[in-house]
Amino acid sequence: MAGMVYLVGAGPGDYRLISLKAVDCLKKADVVVYDRLADDRILGWAPKDAEFIYVGKASSHHTMKQPDINQLLVDKAKEGKTVVRLKGGDPFVFGRGGEEGLLLEENQLPFEVVPGITSAISVPAYAGIPVTHRGIATSFAVITGHEDPTKGKSNIRWDKLATGVDTLVFLMGVANLPHITAELIEHGRPADTPAAVIRWGTKPEQEVLMTTVGRAAEDVKNAGLKPPAIFIVGEVVKLREKLQWFDKLTQKPLFGRTVLVTRARSQASKLTAKLEELGARVIEKPAISIAAPDDDYAAVDAAIGQLDKYQWLIFTSTNGVEHFFARLYAAGKDVRALGYAKVAAIGQTTAKKLREYGIVADIVPQKFRAEGILEALEGKLPPHAKILLPRAAAAREILPEKLREQGAEVDVVPVYQTVTAETSPEEIAELTQELEDGDIDYVTFTSSSTVHNLIKLLGSTAPLANVKKACIGPVTAETLKKYGLTPDIEAETYTIEGLVEAIKQEL
Repeated sequence: MAGMVYLVGAGPGDYRLISLKAVDCLKKADVVVYDRLADDRILGWAPKDAEFIYVGKASSHHTMKQPDINQLLVDKAKEGKTVVRLKGGDPFVFGRGGEEGLLLEENQLPFEVVPGITSAISVPAYAGIPVTHRGIATSFAVITGHEDPTKGKSNIRWDKLATGVDTLVFLMGVANLPHITAELIEHGRPADTPAAVIRWGTKPEQEVLMTTVGRAAEDVKNAGLKPPAIFIVGEVVKLREKLQWFDKLTQKPLFGRTVLVTRARSQASKLTAKLEELGARVIEKPAISIAAPDDDYAAVDAAIGQLDKYQWLIFTSTNGVEHFFARLYAAGKDVRALGYAKVAAIGQTTAKKLREYGIVADIVPQKFRAEGILEALEGKLPPHAKILLPRAAAAREILPEKLREQGAEVDVVPVYQTVTAETSPEEIAELTQELEDGDIDYVTFTSSSTVHNLIKLLGSTAPLANVKKACIGPVTAETLKKYGLTPDIEAETYTIEGLVEAIKQEL
Protein backbone atom coordinates (compact mmCIF):
# COMPACT_ATOMS: atom_id res chain seq x y z
CA MET A 1 0.00 0.00 0.00
CA ALA A 2 1.36 3.44 -0.96
CA GLY A 3 2.22 5.93 1.72
CA MET A 4 1.40 9.61 1.95
CA VAL A 5 3.63 12.61 1.28
CA TYR A 6 3.11 16.03 2.85
CA LEU A 7 4.94 18.95 1.26
CA VAL A 8 5.15 21.19 4.32
CA GLY A 9 6.23 24.80 4.70
CA ALA A 10 8.16 25.37 7.92
CA GLY A 11 7.91 29.15 7.84
CA PRO A 12 10.59 31.84 7.69
CA GLY A 13 12.84 31.10 10.68
CA ASP A 14 11.02 31.62 13.97
CA TYR A 15 9.84 28.06 14.68
CA ARG A 16 6.67 29.38 16.32
CA LEU A 17 5.41 30.62 12.96
CA ILE A 18 4.77 27.07 11.75
CA SER A 19 1.11 26.13 11.20
CA LEU A 20 -0.97 23.78 13.33
CA LYS A 21 -1.53 21.56 10.32
CA ALA A 22 2.21 21.31 9.73
CA VAL A 23 2.68 20.18 13.34
CA ASP A 24 -0.09 17.58 12.91
CA CYS A 25 1.68 16.20 9.84
CA LEU A 26 5.01 16.01 11.66
CA LYS A 27 3.45 14.16 14.59
CA LYS A 28 2.45 11.26 12.35
CA ALA A 29 5.56 11.19 10.14
CA ASP A 30 7.55 8.02 9.53
CA VAL A 31 10.12 9.97 7.53
CA VAL A 32 11.09 13.65 7.66
CA VAL A 33 13.10 15.02 4.74
CA TYR A 34 14.34 18.45 5.73
CA ASP A 35 16.71 21.20 4.64
CA ARG A 36 18.91 23.84 6.25
CA LEU A 37 16.25 26.52 6.54
CA ALA A 38 14.06 24.54 8.94
CA ASP A 39 14.72 25.34 12.61
CA ASP A 40 15.92 22.21 14.41
CA ARG A 41 13.25 22.60 17.07
CA ILE A 42 10.56 21.94 14.48
CA LEU A 43 11.90 18.40 14.21
CA GLY A 44 10.94 17.89 17.84
CA TRP A 45 7.29 17.54 16.83
CA ALA A 46 8.06 14.38 14.86
CA PRO A 47 8.11 10.98 16.61
CA LYS A 48 11.44 10.07 18.17
CA ASP A 49 11.65 6.91 16.08
CA ALA A 50 11.00 8.68 12.77
CA GLU A 51 13.67 8.58 10.08
CA PHE A 52 15.27 12.01 9.62
CA ILE A 53 16.96 12.69 6.29
CA TYR A 54 18.90 15.93 5.91
CA VAL A 55 19.15 17.06 2.29
CA GLY A 56 21.11 20.20 3.12
CA LYS A 57 19.73 22.75 0.71
CA ALA A 58 21.61 25.98 1.27
CA SER A 59 22.72 28.77 -1.01
CA SER A 60 25.09 27.39 -3.68
CA HIS A 61 25.50 24.12 -1.79
CA HIS A 62 23.32 21.04 -1.94
CA THR A 63 23.89 17.84 -0.02
CA MET A 64 21.36 16.20 -2.36
CA LYS A 65 20.35 17.39 -5.83
CA GLN A 66 16.69 18.24 -6.41
CA PRO A 67 15.98 15.29 -8.78
CA ASP A 68 17.37 12.95 -6.12
CA ILE A 69 15.13 14.53 -3.47
CA ASN A 70 12.13 14.08 -5.75
CA GLN A 71 12.96 10.42 -6.21
CA LEU A 72 13.61 9.95 -2.49
CA LEU A 73 10.04 11.09 -1.73
CA VAL A 74 8.71 8.63 -4.30
CA ASP A 75 10.79 5.75 -2.94
CA LYS A 76 9.77 6.34 0.68
CA ALA A 77 6.09 6.69 -0.26
CA LYS A 78 6.23 3.41 -2.20
CA GLU A 79 7.47 1.77 1.01
CA GLY A 80 4.13 2.73 2.57
CA LYS A 81 5.66 5.47 4.73
CA THR A 82 4.12 8.76 5.81
CA VAL A 83 6.62 11.30 4.56
CA VAL A 84 6.96 14.96 5.52
CA ARG A 85 9.05 17.06 3.15
CA LEU A 86 9.90 20.01 5.37
CA LYS A 87 10.98 23.22 3.68
CA GLY A 88 11.79 26.69 4.90
CA GLY A 89 9.13 29.24 4.00
CA ASP A 90 6.44 27.96 1.64
CA PRO A 91 6.84 24.88 -0.59
CA PHE A 92 5.50 26.66 -3.66
CA VAL A 93 7.40 29.96 -3.29
CA PHE A 94 10.79 29.08 -4.78
CA GLY A 95 10.63 25.90 -2.74
CA ARG A 96 10.50 23.58 -5.78
CA GLY A 97 7.52 21.85 -4.21
CA GLY A 98 5.84 21.80 -7.60
CA GLU A 99 8.60 19.60 -9.02
CA GLU A 100 8.26 17.18 -6.14
CA GLY A 101 4.48 17.10 -6.49
CA LEU A 102 4.64 16.45 -10.23
CA LEU A 103 6.85 13.39 -9.81
CA LEU A 104 4.59 12.07 -7.05
CA GLU A 105 1.58 12.56 -9.33
CA GLU A 106 3.42 10.85 -12.18
CA ASN A 107 3.93 7.85 -9.90
CA GLN A 108 0.28 7.97 -8.78
CA LEU A 109 1.27 8.64 -5.18
CA PRO A 110 -0.97 10.74 -2.92
CA PHE A 111 0.34 14.01 -1.55
CA GLU A 112 -0.87 17.17 0.17
CA VAL A 113 0.59 20.66 0.27
CA VAL A 114 0.72 22.44 3.61
CA PRO A 115 1.48 26.12 2.94
CA GLY A 116 4.01 27.92 5.07
CA ILE A 117 4.46 31.59 5.89
CA THR A 118 6.79 32.84 3.19
CA SER A 119 9.76 35.01 4.07
CA ALA A 120 8.69 37.35 1.28
CA ILE A 121 6.09 38.95 3.55
CA SER A 122 7.01 37.83 7.08
CA VAL A 123 10.62 38.98 7.07
CA PRO A 124 9.75 42.54 5.96
CA ALA A 125 6.95 42.52 8.55
CA TYR A 126 9.42 41.68 11.33
CA ALA A 127 11.59 44.54 10.08
CA GLY A 128 8.63 46.92 10.29
CA ILE A 129 8.18 47.09 6.51
CA PRO A 130 4.70 46.32 5.11
CA VAL A 131 4.92 45.15 1.50
CA THR A 132 1.73 47.11 0.74
CA HIS A 133 0.48 50.30 2.34
CA ARG A 134 -2.41 52.55 1.43
CA GLY A 135 -1.26 55.54 -0.58
CA ILE A 136 2.27 54.19 -0.97
CA ALA A 137 2.21 50.68 -2.46
CA THR A 138 -0.72 48.79 -3.99
CA SER A 139 1.32 45.97 -5.53
CA PHE A 140 4.30 43.80 -4.72
CA ALA A 141 6.29 41.14 -6.50
CA VAL A 142 8.41 38.27 -5.22
CA ILE A 143 11.43 37.53 -7.39
CA THR A 144 14.19 34.96 -7.21
CA GLY A 145 17.57 36.45 -6.46
CA HIS A 146 19.29 33.25 -7.54
CA GLU A 147 19.16 33.73 -11.29
CA ASP A 148 22.60 33.30 -12.84
CA PRO A 149 23.59 36.71 -14.25
CA THR A 150 26.03 35.10 -16.72
CA LYS A 151 23.42 33.11 -18.63
CA GLY A 152 22.53 34.35 -22.08
CA LYS A 153 18.96 35.46 -21.51
CA SER A 154 17.21 36.40 -18.29
CA ASN A 155 13.80 34.97 -17.45
CA ILE A 156 13.05 38.09 -15.44
CA ARG A 157 11.28 40.85 -17.40
CA TRP A 158 13.37 43.65 -15.97
CA ASP A 159 11.79 46.21 -18.30
CA LYS A 160 8.33 45.47 -16.85
CA LEU A 161 9.41 44.74 -13.29
CA ALA A 162 11.64 47.70 -12.50
CA THR A 163 8.88 50.32 -12.62
CA GLY A 164 5.70 48.25 -13.00
CA VAL A 165 5.45 47.06 -9.36
CA ASP A 166 5.56 49.22 -6.23
CA THR A 167 7.39 46.85 -3.87
CA LEU A 168 9.99 44.30 -5.00
CA VAL A 169 11.12 41.45 -2.76
CA PHE A 170 14.14 39.44 -3.92
CA LEU A 171 14.67 36.13 -2.12
CA MET A 172 18.15 34.67 -1.76
CA GLY A 173 19.67 37.55 -3.69
CA VAL A 174 22.57 38.81 -1.56
CA ALA A 175 25.30 37.33 -3.77
CA ASN A 176 23.65 38.78 -6.88
CA LEU A 177 23.01 42.30 -5.57
CA PRO A 178 25.36 44.06 -7.99
CA HIS A 179 23.52 42.46 -10.92
CA ILE A 180 20.02 43.00 -9.47
CA THR A 181 20.53 46.67 -8.66
CA ALA A 182 22.22 47.36 -11.98
CA GLU A 183 19.26 45.87 -13.87
CA LEU A 184 16.75 47.85 -11.83
CA ILE A 185 18.55 51.15 -12.43
CA GLU A 186 19.10 50.41 -16.11
CA HIS A 187 15.38 49.79 -16.56
CA GLY A 188 14.19 52.93 -14.83
CA ARG A 189 14.15 52.41 -11.05
CA PRO A 190 15.74 55.51 -9.49
CA ALA A 191 19.03 54.81 -7.71
CA ASP A 192 17.81 56.69 -4.63
CA THR A 193 14.80 54.34 -4.18
CA PRO A 194 14.73 53.17 -0.52
CA ALA A 195 15.83 49.57 -0.02
CA ALA A 196 16.69 47.20 2.80
CA VAL A 197 18.60 43.98 3.25
CA ILE A 198 17.26 41.77 6.05
CA ARG A 199 19.33 38.85 7.33
CA TRP A 200 17.98 36.04 9.53
CA GLY A 201 14.56 37.66 9.49
CA THR A 202 12.08 36.74 12.27
CA LYS A 203 14.88 35.33 14.47
CA PRO A 204 16.58 37.01 17.46
CA GLU A 205 19.75 37.52 15.41
CA GLN A 206 17.85 39.48 12.74
CA GLU A 207 19.88 42.26 11.09
CA VAL A 208 18.43 45.07 8.98
CA LEU A 209 20.54 47.22 6.69
CA MET A 210 18.81 50.35 5.43
CA THR A 211 20.14 51.49 2.06
CA THR A 212 19.09 52.50 -1.45
CA VAL A 213 19.06 50.67 -4.75
CA GLY A 214 22.19 52.53 -5.84
CA ARG A 215 24.18 51.90 -2.65
CA ALA A 216 22.92 48.44 -1.70
CA ALA A 217 25.68 46.28 -3.21
CA GLU A 218 28.49 48.36 -1.72
CA ASP A 219 26.76 48.72 1.68
CA VAL A 220 26.23 44.96 1.97
CA LYS A 221 29.86 44.29 1.07
CA ASN A 222 31.10 46.81 3.64
CA ALA A 223 28.79 45.40 6.33
CA GLY A 224 29.84 41.82 5.58
CA LEU A 225 26.24 40.63 5.36
CA LYS A 226 25.89 37.06 4.14
CA PRO A 227 22.93 34.76 3.33
CA PRO A 228 20.27 33.98 4.32
CA ALA A 229 18.86 37.42 3.56
CA ILE A 230 16.22 39.14 1.44
CA PHE A 231 16.42 42.37 -0.52
CA ILE A 232 13.37 44.65 -0.52
CA VAL A 233 12.92 47.72 -2.72
CA GLY A 234 10.26 50.45 -2.56
CA GLU A 235 8.94 53.48 -0.75
CA VAL A 236 7.41 51.24 1.93
CA VAL A 237 10.92 50.69 3.31
CA LYS A 238 10.78 54.18 4.86
CA LEU A 239 7.89 53.05 7.09
CA ARG A 240 10.40 51.07 9.12
CA GLU A 241 11.32 54.31 10.91
CA LYS A 242 7.99 54.13 12.78
CA LEU A 243 7.02 50.45 12.55
CA GLN A 244 10.14 48.64 13.76
CA TRP A 245 8.30 46.74 16.49
CA PHE A 246 10.66 43.76 16.57
CA ASP A 247 13.68 45.97 17.22
CA LYS A 248 12.07 47.16 20.45
CA LEU A 249 12.61 43.66 21.81
CA THR A 250 16.25 44.65 22.19
CA GLN A 251 15.12 46.25 25.43
CA LYS A 252 14.57 42.78 26.87
CA PRO A 253 17.34 41.73 29.28
CA LEU A 254 18.65 38.72 27.33
CA PHE A 255 18.33 40.18 23.84
CA GLY A 256 21.52 39.57 21.89
CA ARG A 257 22.55 36.69 24.18
CA THR A 258 22.69 33.10 22.95
CA VAL A 259 21.86 30.30 25.39
CA LEU A 260 22.50 26.59 24.87
CA VAL A 261 19.82 24.34 26.37
CA THR A 262 21.00 20.78 27.02
CA ARG A 263 17.85 19.21 28.48
CA ALA A 264 16.14 16.28 26.79
CA ARG A 265 14.19 17.52 23.77
CA SER A 266 10.87 16.48 25.35
CA GLN A 267 11.55 18.77 28.33
CA ALA A 268 13.45 21.66 26.75
CA SER A 269 10.43 23.71 25.69
CA LYS A 270 9.68 25.20 29.12
CA LEU A 271 13.21 26.49 29.63
CA THR A 272 13.43 27.63 26.02
CA ALA A 273 10.15 29.55 26.24
CA LYS A 274 11.19 31.42 29.38
CA LEU A 275 14.56 32.37 27.91
CA GLU A 276 12.97 33.54 24.67
CA GLU A 277 10.47 35.65 26.60
CA LEU A 278 13.50 37.56 27.89
CA GLY A 279 14.80 38.04 24.34
CA ALA A 280 17.46 35.33 24.20
CA ARG A 281 18.38 33.34 21.13
CA VAL A 282 18.12 29.70 22.22
CA ILE A 283 19.95 26.73 20.75
CA GLU A 284 18.48 23.38 21.75
CA LYS A 285 21.07 20.62 21.59
CA PRO A 286 19.89 17.89 23.95
CA ALA A 287 22.76 16.13 25.70
CA ILE A 288 20.43 13.48 27.07
CA SER A 289 17.35 11.53 26.16
CA ILE A 290 15.02 9.60 28.43
CA ALA A 291 14.88 5.83 27.98
CA ALA A 292 13.44 2.76 29.70
CA PRO A 293 15.60 1.29 32.48
CA ASP A 294 17.82 -1.67 31.67
CA ASP A 295 15.47 -4.09 33.45
CA ASP A 296 12.61 -2.99 31.15
CA TYR A 297 10.52 -1.85 34.15
CA ALA A 298 10.71 -5.23 35.92
CA ALA A 299 11.49 -3.73 39.36
CA VAL A 300 8.84 -1.00 39.27
CA ASP A 301 6.22 -3.41 37.92
CA ALA A 302 6.96 -5.77 40.81
CA ALA A 303 6.62 -2.91 43.29
CA ILE A 304 3.32 -1.81 41.72
CA GLY A 305 2.08 -5.35 42.26
CA GLN A 306 2.42 -4.91 46.03
CA LEU A 307 1.79 -1.21 46.55
CA ASP A 308 -0.30 -1.84 49.63
CA LYS A 309 2.83 -2.65 51.65
CA TYR A 310 4.33 0.87 51.33
CA GLN A 311 3.66 3.67 53.81
CA TRP A 312 5.51 6.31 51.78
CA LEU A 313 6.28 7.02 48.13
CA ILE A 314 9.02 9.56 47.42
CA PHE A 315 9.32 11.20 44.00
CA THR A 316 12.48 13.09 43.13
CA SER A 317 11.65 14.36 39.63
CA THR A 318 8.84 14.92 37.14
CA ASN A 319 10.31 12.14 35.01
CA GLY A 320 9.93 9.76 37.93
CA VAL A 321 6.28 10.77 38.34
CA GLU A 322 5.44 10.38 34.65
CA HIS A 323 7.11 7.00 34.22
CA PHE A 324 5.77 5.58 37.48
CA PHE A 325 2.19 6.42 36.59
CA ALA A 326 2.65 5.16 33.05
CA ARG A 327 3.56 1.75 34.54
CA LEU A 328 0.70 2.00 37.04
CA TYR A 329 -1.78 2.51 34.20
CA ALA A 330 -0.10 -0.25 32.15
CA ALA A 331 -0.88 -2.59 35.05
CA GLY A 332 -4.56 -1.67 34.79
CA LYS A 333 -4.50 0.40 37.98
CA ASP A 334 -4.92 4.06 38.89
CA VAL A 335 -4.18 6.34 41.86
CA ARG A 336 -6.56 4.35 44.10
CA ALA A 337 -3.88 1.65 44.18
CA LEU A 338 -1.78 3.90 46.42
CA GLY A 339 -4.28 3.40 49.21
CA TYR A 340 -3.28 5.19 52.42
CA ALA A 341 0.37 5.68 51.43
CA LYS A 342 1.73 9.17 51.93
CA VAL A 343 3.61 10.95 49.16
CA ALA A 344 6.65 13.22 49.26
CA ALA A 345 8.00 15.29 46.37
CA ILE A 346 11.37 16.98 45.98
CA GLY A 347 10.51 20.40 44.65
CA GLN A 348 7.44 22.34 43.62
CA THR A 349 7.76 21.23 39.99
CA THR A 350 7.56 17.57 40.99
CA ALA A 351 4.64 18.36 43.30
CA LYS A 352 2.86 20.14 40.46
CA LYS A 353 3.33 17.12 38.22
CA LEU A 354 1.80 14.91 40.93
CA ARG A 355 -1.26 17.15 41.04
CA GLU A 356 -1.82 16.38 37.36
CA TYR A 357 -2.43 12.81 38.47
CA GLY A 358 -4.78 13.86 41.27
CA ILE A 359 -2.29 13.66 44.13
CA VAL A 360 -1.40 16.46 46.54
CA ALA A 361 2.00 15.73 48.06
CA ASP A 362 2.03 15.40 51.83
CA ILE A 363 5.55 16.80 52.02
CA VAL A 364 7.35 19.27 49.74
CA PRO A 365 10.57 20.38 51.47
CA GLN A 366 11.91 23.92 51.24
CA LYS A 367 15.25 22.58 50.02
CA PHE A 368 14.72 20.97 46.61
CA ARG A 369 17.21 18.13 47.11
CA ALA A 370 17.56 14.83 48.99
CA GLU A 371 18.72 16.52 52.19
CA GLY A 372 15.50 18.54 52.25
CA ILE A 373 13.36 15.40 52.14
CA LEU A 374 15.37 13.87 54.98
CA GLU A 375 14.83 16.93 57.18
CA ALA A 376 11.13 17.07 56.34
CA LEU A 377 10.59 13.37 57.12
CA GLU A 378 12.40 13.52 60.44
CA GLY A 379 10.05 12.31 63.17
CA LYS A 380 7.29 11.46 60.70
CA LEU A 381 8.25 7.90 59.75
CA PRO A 382 6.77 4.98 61.63
CA PRO A 383 9.18 2.31 62.94
CA HIS A 384 10.57 0.18 60.10
CA ALA A 385 8.74 2.30 57.55
CA LYS A 386 8.42 0.77 54.11
CA ILE A 387 9.27 3.35 51.44
CA LEU A 388 9.10 3.15 47.65
CA LEU A 389 11.51 5.40 45.72
CA PRO A 390 10.80 5.43 41.96
CA ARG A 391 13.61 7.36 40.29
CA ALA A 392 16.32 7.43 37.62
CA ALA A 393 18.51 4.37 37.25
CA ALA A 394 21.60 6.38 38.18
CA ALA A 395 21.12 8.83 41.04
CA ARG A 396 22.67 9.95 44.32
CA GLU A 397 22.50 7.30 47.01
CA ILE A 398 22.34 9.69 49.94
CA LEU A 399 18.53 9.57 50.25
CA PRO A 400 18.01 5.78 50.47
CA GLU A 401 21.14 5.35 52.59
CA LYS A 402 20.11 7.92 55.20
CA LEU A 403 16.55 6.57 55.30
CA ARG A 404 17.88 3.08 55.96
CA GLU A 405 20.07 4.46 58.74
CA GLN A 406 16.82 5.67 60.34
CA GLY A 407 15.49 2.09 60.25
CA ALA A 408 13.37 2.38 57.10
CA GLU A 409 13.05 -0.34 54.49
CA VAL A 410 13.60 1.38 51.13
CA ASP A 411 12.92 -0.14 47.73
CA VAL A 412 14.68 1.84 45.03
CA VAL A 413 13.15 1.06 41.63
CA PRO A 414 14.40 2.57 38.36
CA VAL A 415 11.56 3.92 36.23
CA TYR A 416 13.75 5.56 33.59
CA GLN A 417 17.34 6.26 32.72
CA THR A 418 19.10 9.15 31.04
CA VAL A 419 21.27 8.21 28.08
CA THR A 420 23.44 10.26 25.77
CA ALA A 421 21.34 11.86 23.06
CA GLU A 422 21.85 10.64 19.51
CA THR A 423 23.59 13.49 17.73
CA SER A 424 25.31 13.43 14.36
CA PRO A 425 29.06 14.17 14.10
CA GLU A 426 28.18 17.17 11.92
CA GLU A 427 25.95 18.65 14.64
CA ILE A 428 28.64 18.09 17.29
CA ALA A 429 31.27 19.72 15.08
CA GLU A 430 28.98 22.72 14.50
CA LEU A 431 28.21 23.08 18.22
CA THR A 432 31.89 22.78 19.16
CA GLN A 433 32.77 25.49 16.66
CA GLU A 434 30.09 27.84 18.02
CA LEU A 435 31.34 27.32 21.58
CA GLU A 436 34.97 27.86 20.64
CA ASP A 437 34.15 30.93 18.53
CA GLY A 438 32.30 32.57 21.42
CA ASP A 439 28.95 32.52 19.60
CA ILE A 440 27.26 31.03 22.68
CA ASP A 441 27.06 33.11 25.85
CA TYR A 442 25.58 30.60 28.31
CA VAL A 443 25.29 26.83 28.63
CA THR A 444 22.52 25.65 30.94
CA PHE A 445 22.76 22.45 32.98
CA THR A 446 19.57 21.20 34.62
CA SER A 447 20.96 17.97 36.07
CA SER A 448 24.22 16.12 36.59
CA SER A 449 23.35 13.90 33.65
CA THR A 450 23.32 16.89 31.30
CA VAL A 451 26.86 17.69 32.45
CA HIS A 452 28.16 14.14 31.99
CA ASN A 453 26.58 13.65 28.61
CA LEU A 454 27.35 17.04 27.06
CA ILE A 455 31.04 16.57 27.88
CA LYS A 456 30.82 13.05 26.48
CA LEU A 457 29.33 14.40 23.23
CA LEU A 458 31.92 17.18 22.94
CA GLY A 459 34.76 14.76 23.65
CA SER A 460 36.39 17.06 26.21
CA THR A 461 35.78 20.03 28.48
CA ALA A 462 37.84 22.37 26.29
CA PRO A 463 34.90 23.85 24.29
CA LEU A 464 33.24 24.85 27.57
CA ALA A 465 36.23 26.71 28.96
CA ASN A 466 35.21 30.23 27.91
CA VAL A 467 31.41 30.04 27.97
CA LYS A 468 29.38 30.90 31.07
CA LYS A 469 27.99 27.80 32.71
CA ALA A 470 24.64 28.04 34.52
CA CYS A 471 23.57 25.27 36.91
CA ILE A 472 20.13 24.59 38.33
CA GLY A 473 21.51 23.85 41.80
CA PRO A 474 24.45 22.80 43.98
CA VAL A 475 24.39 19.10 43.03
CA THR A 476 24.70 19.92 39.33
CA ALA A 477 27.34 22.56 40.10
CA GLU A 478 29.36 20.03 42.08
CA THR A 479 29.30 17.64 39.12
CA LEU A 480 30.65 20.40 36.90
CA LYS A 481 33.47 21.05 39.37
CA LYS A 482 34.50 17.38 39.23
CA TYR A 483 35.34 17.95 35.58
CA GLY A 484 37.55 20.89 36.51
CA LEU A 485 35.00 23.47 35.34
CA THR A 486 33.82 26.40 37.45
CA PRO A 487 30.09 27.15 37.51
CA ASP A 488 29.49 30.83 36.74
CA ILE A 489 25.83 30.83 37.77
CA GLU A 490 24.05 28.71 40.37
CA ALA A 491 20.32 29.07 40.92
CA GLU A 492 19.24 29.78 44.48
CA THR A 493 15.87 28.15 43.81
CA TYR A 494 16.44 24.79 42.15
CA THR A 495 13.81 25.11 39.43
CA ILE A 496 13.67 26.20 35.80
CA GLU A 497 12.28 29.54 36.95
CA GLY A 498 15.13 29.86 39.45
CA LEU A 499 17.71 29.08 36.78
CA VAL A 500 16.33 31.68 34.39
CA GLU A 501 16.21 34.28 37.17
CA ALA A 502 19.82 33.53 38.08
CA ILE A 503 20.93 34.08 34.48
CA LYS A 504 19.02 37.35 34.36
CA GLN A 505 20.55 38.54 37.63
CA GLU A 506 24.06 37.79 36.34
CA LEU A 507 23.79 40.44 33.59
